[in-house]
Amino acid sequence: MIVRLAYTLARHLYALGRDLLSGQLTLRAMSLVYITLLSTVPFLAFSFSLIKVFGVHNSLKPQLYRLLEPLGPRGAEITDEVIGAVDKVQGGVLGTVSLAFFIYTAIAMVQRVESSFNYVWHVTRPRSLARRLTEYIAVLLIGPVVMTTALGLIASISSDVMVQRILAIEPFGSALLLAGRVLPYVLVIAVFTLLYKFLPNAPVQLRAAAAGGLIAGSLWSFVGAVFASILALSGAGNAVYSTFAVTIGALIWLYVSWLILLIGAQIAFYVQNPVALRLGRREPNISNGLRERIALNVMYLVGLAFRNGSPGCTTTTVSSAINIPGLTLGPVIAALEAAGLISAIQEEALVPGRDLSRITLADILAAVRGGCETGSLVEPAWSEAVDEVAGSVEAAIAGAIAGMTLSDLLDRADSRQASASASA
Repeated sequence: MIVRLAYTLARHLYALGRDLLSGQLTLRAMSLVYITLLSTVPFLAFSFSLIKVFGVHNSLKPQLYRLLEPLGPRGAEITDEVIGAVDKVQGGVLGTVSLAFFIYTAIAMVQRVESSFNYVWHVTRPRSLARRLTEYIAVLLIGPVVMTTALGLIASISSDVMVQRILAIEPFGSALLLAGRVLPYVLVIAVFTLLYKFLPNAPVQLRAAAAGGLIAGSLWSFVGAVFASILALSGAGNAVYSTFAVTIGALIWLYVSWLILLIGAQIAFYVQNPVALRLGRREPNISNGLRERIALNVMYLVGLAFRNGSPGCTTTTVSSAINIPGLTLGPVIAALEAAGLISAIQEEALVPGRDLSRITLADILAAVRGGCETGSLVEPAWSEAVDEVAGSVEAAIAGAIAGMTLSDLLDRADSRQASASASA
């Protein structure tokens, strides 16, 4: 058991090291730092403007102090500057151009985070525009309200007379004090877990999101303490280069925070897709024949679910049915969708793109065979003998499936099942 756990841990560490060395995670973390600098004030302005209605806007300010706590006393100064800028934005009159820019930058940060998570989860298709707007509004408006309400409840409970009496009784007092110290870390881990669960445009298992949230939340808290200690030890340097040092320190802390968030997302992905530990972002090397067979099986399962009125056929259900990893299915499903043979609806359910009797097997094979380029500006000059053999092969394939549709394939499967049941 211990050996197996150590082997699994080593595989995850190797995969994370490989991903970090490839440079994509670090590059995306840098882009998130840039968009954060642009959107911090607009994001907080919109959040504060809503939660002020509920009279709990002061509850969010301590969390900003905690977020920049690793920067030491300068972190509190930065927080005060940001809050002052937010108050000025709320109190002033914005022009149309300024308002549009503020809305754009506030939404752009959430969109960039979602895009980074989709990259980690190998998702090439973003959510629909309506769904994205709904979720972005929830993040920008509802999220701060829920967070401040929860913090307010915790603060009110801790100041309750009954709770104070319990604190005076041992061992309940020590246990509650310990719980109060652990609670901030639990909240950080919970926030990370929710981000990993709901932001990617992919079905994420709760255990995978929790694993990523636990590791990333713990790592973020630990790195924050180390970062604060380093800044405290370099106090003499800060005295000489105070403004410059705190600016560089804030940028580094933002970069490290975003990188940890992406590392946690990568861990969640590997927990749910252990087959990717070996492949990484490299696409599986499958033959043309296997690609065609996968396409036929995907269309068969999608058509069967549609004909039987099943709740929905997804990439996950197809992967489980034919024992092919979702990473391998992704390019094939994308080719079928581009050809209009299938389409994705709500909750990523796959449905036929048109009537089953109008989807021929030749269309399915052509979808995964097409889209190739030779790079030549003119037609290839095939050898006459080779062209003749290749034409014979194509003619044989076309003859074997001549006029056969997806509906015919499903009917053939039904008749075989009926015959097998009758013989049994």
